[in-house]
Amino acid sequence: MKIEGKKVNLTSNLPTPLEYLPSISKELGVEFYIKRDDLTSLAMGGNKMRKLEYLAYEALEQGATMLVTAGGAQTNHGRQTAGVAAKLGLKCAIACLDNYPGEISANILLDRLMGADVVFRKPTGAPGEQQAFLNDVIAHYEAQGEKVYFIPFGGSNDVGMLGYYECACELDRQAKAMGIEDATVISAVGSIGTYMGLWCGLKNEGSPLNLTGIAILPFGEDREKRLMEYFASAKESFGLECEAERGDFHIETGYVRGGYNLPNEDVRKAVYLMARKEAIILDPCYTGKAFAGLIDMINEGKIKKGEKIIFLHSGGHPGINTPHHRVEFERELQDGIIMM
Repeated sequence: MKIEGKKVNLTSNLPTPLEYLPSISKELGVEFYIKRDDLTSLAMGGNKMRKLEYLAYEALEQGATMLVTAGGAQTNHGRQTAGVAAKLGLKCAIACLDNYPGEISANILLDRLMGADVVFRKPTGAPGEQQAFLNDVIAHYEAQGEKVYFIPFGGSNDVGMLGYYECACELDRQAKAMGIEDATVISAVGSIGTYMGLWCGLKNEGSPLNLTGIAILPFGEDREKRLMEYFASAKESFGLECEAERGDFHIETGYVRGGYNLPNEDVRKAVYLMARKEAIILDPCYTGKAFAGLIDMINEGKIKKGEKIIFLHSGGHPGINTPHHRVEFERELQDGIIMM
């Protein structure tokens, strides 16, 4: 039973390509494919655009004049929200309960190029400070006469999930056409929306594709609770026919590498491998970390040699130029800068 929602068509190049990567396949000993959701149109692309098509429709239906969302200082979701706002003639603000990195670079530069405000507040760890900050930001713009539509972290609510339900159907068709319907789809898991949309789409539509998530931030009790509540909410909202218990969701939680968006040598090595074998750029927060985890899973035997893998490239490559990552890349790549 296919579920559908109303959306604004912002991603003009769907379906995104599903490509076979021969050099990575040979390097890792698996049959490796990549789903190029880094190539969605607007704002340098990425997975959030699929979610934002549905969220933007709701915003316009409600008569919003401004999109407000939240994330870390270098949020990819914020960048793509800024792109949607610019395209639709709306204002935009990105609320970052985070330390200002000291420069306008990477996603912050792109946010400002597209006209979005980036609002910072230094975190203190006080209970409830995230919601209090969001309330203050929304109130600030409403006091200026704006009708604000708030989009949660990563666009990860029931409406946003529809973007990756749709992607699951798209991916199922592509995999069948290529004869790889027995493949395992690998996706980074952050705010859970992309993973949940894929899971619900594949299961509810009866796809033979398997799905494995790789957590890129600590997956503790609060995330476990969020996972099950998210499914229950989506099931009720859309009348999903599939059922699920916690064991039905395969999310690897052991490859976080210290925490969210922290520089890590293994992740950089994974980024170098993909770039030097296939000229595809991953990012050090999401896709690079998930790819590093995937390599570990092959080395540990969790993924068998010869297995068919579809890696979801969710975008995020501007993150390479964030100050705390860039300094590590510069240090390691300096030996290839040659003056003659």
